[in-house]
Amino acid sequence: MIRSLGRLSALVLGFALGLSSLAQPAKVTHEFACCDYTAGKVFLVNTEGAITWEHKASSTNDLWVLPNGNLLFTTGHGVLEITRDKKEVFKYESKSEIYACQRLANGNTFVGECNAGRLLEVDPAGKIVKEVRLLPEGKDGGHGYMRNARRLPDGHFLVAHYGEQIVREYDADGKTVTEFKAPGGPHSVVRLPNGNTLISLADMKKDAKAVEYDKDGKLVWEFSNKDLPDAPLKFIAGIQRLPNGNTMLCNWLGHGQLGKAPHLLEVTPDKKLVWTYANHQGMKTISTIQVLEVGGDAVKGEVLH
Repeated sequence: MIRSLGRLSALVLGFALGLSSLAQPAKVTHEFACCDYTAGKVFLVNTEGAITWEHKASSTNDLWVLPNGNLLFTTGHGVLEITRDKKEVFKYESKSEIYACQRLANGNTFVGECNAGRLLEVDPAGKIVKEVRLLPEGKDGGHGYMRNARRLPDGHFLVAHYGEQIVREYDADGKTVTEFKAPGGPHSVVRLPNGNTLISLADMKKDAKAVEYDKDGKLVWEFSNKDLPDAPLKFIAGIQRLPNGNTMLCNWLGHGQLGKAPHLLEVTPDKKLVWTYANHQGMKTISTIQVLEVGGDAVKGEVLH
C-alpha cells in the first residue's frame, strides 16, 4: 500500500511500493494543473507537490490552462472557463455527457458531446456556430461512445471512441479519414507535430498502456506494465507529450483501484521512469494533466495533451 503524503511534496514511490526501479531523482519537479473526475475538482499544484488552488467541477475530465491564466475544463455535462479568482468567463451546458473541450485560435471553443455524438464549435456567448454529427440525430451513443477528442489545425477531428475501442480521424464534415485500433478502450488522443498519433488506453483488457502510431498506422512506441515492476498502471487517462520528448501519464485509479498506485508518471522515450506523483489524501482519480513550467500556448497547439 502506498503511503500518502497528503498535500505535501511529490512521493518517491520506489520504497513505498517495494519497487526500487520506481525511485525518482529528487531534482525532478513539476508545476501542473489537473482534473480529478471522482472527487469532482480541478487543481493547481506547485513544484513541491502541494495543492495551491482548487475548484469544484463534477465529473471533470478535460482541462486547459489558457495563455491568460484562465482555466477551461469540462464539468460532466458542460464546459466552464474561470479566472484564477473564480469568476466565470465562458459556460456551455448540455444534456449530453461531455469529456472533451478545447479553446480554438479564433476564440471559439470546441466541445465533444459523448451521448449525442456531436462535435461542436461554440462562440464566446455559448452559441453553437458549427455542428458535426457522428451519430444520427436523436440517437444516444451512451456513456462509452466518446472520451477525449481534439480539433486539428486543418479542421479535422481526432476522437477516442472508448466503447468501440478505436480512435478515428474525421474530416471537417465528419467522414472517416483513418482509424487506429485501441484495445482496452482509448481515453485520450494527441496528434504530434511529426504527424504521429499518441493514444492512452484504459482497463477493458486489464492492460493499460500508452501507444504511438506513425502516419501509416505502424506502432512506433508503447509503454505498459511490461516496462515496470508490479504492474502499477491501472487505466491511462490523460497524457501529455513534453517538449523534451518525455510522456506524462495520468494513472486513473477508479474501478476499485483508489490509493493503489501513483496518480502520475513521467517516462522518457526509452521508457525510463523519471518522476511520479501521488496525493491520496487530497486526490482520487486524476483524469488529465497540463504541465505548466514547460510553457507553450494552448490555443496555438503548443500544448500536446
